[in-house]
Amino acid sequence: MIPLEEAQKYVLERCPVVASVKRHPNDSLGLVLAAEVMTTEAVPPFANTAMDGFAVRASDTQGAPKQLKVVDTLAAGAVPQVMVQAGEAIRIMTGAPMPPGADAVIMVELTSVEGDQVTVEAEVPVGNHVRSAGEDLQPGQTVFTAGQVLTPGHLGVLASIGCAEVLVREPLRVGVMSTGDELIDGPQPLAPGQIRDANRHSLLALLAEAGFVGVDLGLVPDDQEALEEAFSAACLGEQRCHAVLSSGGVSMGDFDFVKVVLDRLGDMRWMQVAIKPAKPLAFGVVGEVPVFGLPGNPVSSMVSFELFARPALRAMAGHGELERPRVLATLEGALPRHLDGKTHFSRVTATLVDGRYWVRSAGGQGSHQLSAMAAADALAVLSDGTGAQDGDQVEVLLLR
Repeated sequence: MIPLEEAQKYVLERCPVVASVKRHPNDSLGLVLAAEVMTTEAVPPFANTAMDGFAVRASDTQGAPKQLKVVDTLAAGAVPQVMVQAGEAIRIMTGAPMPPGADAVIMVELTSVEGDQVTVEAEVPVGNHVRSAGEDLQPGQTVFTAGQVLTPGHLGVLASIGCAEVLVREPLRVGVMSTGDELIDGPQPLAPGQIRDANRHSLLALLAEAGFVGVDLGLVPDDQEALEEAFSAACLGEQRCHAVLSSGGVSMGDFDFVKVVLDRLGDMRWMQVAIKPAKPLAFGVVGEVPVFGLPGNPVSSMVSFELFARPALRAMAGHGELERPRVLATLEGALPRHLDGKTHFSRVTATLVDGRYWVRSAGGQGSHQLSAMAAADALAVLSDGTGAQDGDQVEVLLLR
């Protein structure tokens, strides 16, 4: 067995960042910028009011209450036509440009109007409720740097500066297949020896949750020709994926033909990692495409994805933070284990109370017990030993 860190390092070193492409910002949510974005415009582009009210000279409000003459009304989108003189005010709506001569806005709630006269009930300083031109962004300013993950707020900023194109890392297309003669899809009755495929569906969902595009490559039987055709299409064909995940066929059995086929197609390494679950891991490159051979047991497949595939795919997509957050938590109950030279990743539920995390077992810890994995929102990291007891502090990997 090899240490977890060694296996992770080996994988990451062979998963280079993908190429960059130009896309409209609206098509780039969740993608990573490959180049900085600068603005040639000021935001806001002109001084405007942050409130409905009256544009005034601040000096005219001194000694309030004061009565001023209303000389115009200015709506958002309108161009000021009248200058505010001493003793005057202009009714103004939120977002409208500040008229010349005015240097403050008094909110409508602090005024009363009778005819063409407005009474201001409070003194206001210069700049009151005025958004200055360039207050948010100045021309020539770097708005976002390379490596920034684009969120809805970022897209709004890009729209505000008229940006119609950004250079981002390509959206990752990741192929997913499940291998094995015993697997079927759908609700039909199971024949003797058959099981329903869960791994492909879990992995495709994990990819979607992580912001990647999952490509369903279907079920592939334990047949060398079928496996070679499936891997070749995904890794070497015109519609090749950026990476491929397969589950099953990575152990040491006589019918694990995935090993035979991948050794023929690419440069693979077959590892026994000192972890439980998910000890067997196949990883390598077919053509230029990283291929992850994950275990067939459903919990092992998902844990292997979290420890190896997800960080590597995030690195390929240009992300800086690769792993799930790790925190210390107080254990409620016990998580027993035995000495076996491995690090165990126990499925737990996590609760945050007054800034402290508490965790407890999510249920059965067998690598086939997917219901406990579904209940879990964290993995407790247990080093080699006899486990953890009630009240112990344990390191956990937060999944949600």
